[in-house]
Amino acid sequence: MVLPGGAHSGVSQLRRGILQFCVLALLRDNEKYAFELVRELCDAHGLATSEGTIYPLLSRLRKEGWVSTVWKESETGPPRRYYTLTAAGRTALTDFAGEWGTFKSTVDSLLGSEGSHQ
Repeated sequence: MVLPGGAHSGVSQLRRGILQFCVLALLRDNEKYAFELVRELCDAHGLATSEGTIYPLLSRLRKEGWVSTVWKESETGPPRRYYTLTAAGRTALTDFAGEWGTFKSTVDSLLGSEGSHQ
């Protein structure tokens, strides 16, 4: 869907900006490998992504120290790299979650007032 004035591009940039925190949230309770993350993100409305997007993101999260990795043998193919949330990643996710509530409320408030200013 293309929106006037480049709004589609703005939504894409917003999605990219929060995708890393969505990945951290998916790793909150247990380790996962990249394709699992892609599948779960695609199942979530509006967060469709690809392996071409997720691998650079996971690499960046690893460099930030927010995730750690371990290679494990797979019963169905080659070894897989599993990603786990680190203490620093958990802190980053907690900080984001605290900011997100306020941010979302502010945006919802502004969008809800659309049309009331004439």
